[in-house]
Amino acid sequence: MGVVVTDAEVTLADVLSLKMAIQEPLAAGTQLVLRHRGSGAERRVMLGTPGRRAREASVAVSLGPLALLPGRWDAYLQQDGPRTRMQSVDPGFSLDRLDAYALGRRTMAYRAYRTRNGFLAIKIAEAAPVADVRAVWFREGRFEVTGLLAYTGLIDDDQHHTARLALRHSDAQVIATATVQGVRFHAALSLCDVLAATPDSQGVWEPSLEVEGVDEPLALGASLDDVEGKRRRVHYPATRIDGVPIKPSFTADDQLRLEVGPGMSAA
Repeated sequence: MGVVVTDAEVTLADVLSLKMAIQEPLAAGTQLVLRHRGSGAERRVMLGTPGRRAREASVAVSLGPLALLPGRWDAYLQQDGPRTRMQSVDPGFSLDRLDAYALGRRTMAYRAYRTRNGFLAIKIAEAAPVADVRAVWFREGRFEVTGLLAYTGLIDDDQHHTARLALRHSDAQVIATATVQGVRFHAALSLCDVLAATPDSQGVWEPSLEVEGVDEPLALGASLDDVEGKRRRVHYPATRIDGVPIKPSFTADDQLRLEVGPGMSAA
């Protein structure tokens, strides 16, 4: 078929925008076929009428009306004969684009990307307001974290919002004031306060961010980038307070946790 995707993006309006290098104009009746990896469900979209001879073609497909299930969808083109999986040279990753996309309030998030084998695919996940973690560190006996507020609908400006960071473990809770400017946040919390609230000096603590203008507390996670399985791949340095080891880590679903004491592990 001689079609290679050179640029793939899901716009802020959830439209799949593709630029393709082509050897021949797309034939009448050409369809974009999206196939769900888990269930085998398919969605078909007619791509329009034949065009003049050209080396490039562009298409735009609104994803919302297709009722796509969460998961990964592989992309195919089908003309007269068998369908062909769409090759792509666009890695489909731009953190600036992903940040801009995450500013809107959404219930589903769509992202176009290139698979390891060089084919176009779409990743779809349910979306809810979250505090997306960008950096974590220990300094002078404090636990500090920065990041971006995603899917909250807040505006990326200079306005300050009242906020606080909360760490919870069983019935214990430690709270500290946080700074939120626009959609960027920074918070710092004393580790001595954490140990004082944990009589046996061990446990897994769950952080959340409470922000003025956001209805529910925000979990701290890291899901906007393309690094999956952070529990295996992302490792932060540990520290010791009064001899007690403390280490940030991620859960299996990429939620941030603070492990306090020897042998602790986030689920």
